[in-house]
Amino acid sequence: MEIERKFTIKDFPENLDNFQSHEIEQAYLSVNPVVRIRKSDDEYYLTYKGSGMMVREEYNLPLNEHSYYHLLKKADGNIISKTRYLIPLNEHLTAELDIFHGVFTGMFLIEVEFASTEEANNFTPPDWFGEDVTRDPRYHNSYLSSVITEK
Repeated sequence: MEIERKFTIKDFPENLDNFQSHEIEQAYLSVNPVVRIRKSDDEYYLTYKGSGMMVREEYNLPLNEHSYYHLLKKADGNIISKTRYLIPLNEHLTAELDIFHGVFTGMFLIEVEFASTEEANNFTPPDWFGEDVTRDPRYHNSYLSSVITEK
């Protein structure tokens, strides 16, 4: 189960380059249900996500590099690429700041995953977070994959 809230960004944290980061590329084989492939640095995954906004089922299965690139040819829509910074908020929570590249250059989103819906509902975001867009489907990566963009 994935329990996650999503935010825009108001200000970048200081010393962003001091935080751990990953280069991510992902594409969608289906958006309903969500079936995604992802390359995160040198690791590859196939993910199924159920319906929902803040709470939904999520299953990750490992892929190898060959399978990832084979499936990438079958993906629909935009390939999403981004740098994800992992910014500790406290001893339990981490903000995942995504800085998008390619057709979505200039877009920034923050995700925070929680252990329970109670924890998610009681979360007070830090001042550098912007608007809470958790329940806005336009901020789901699966939606972005289907947005018509100029290339």
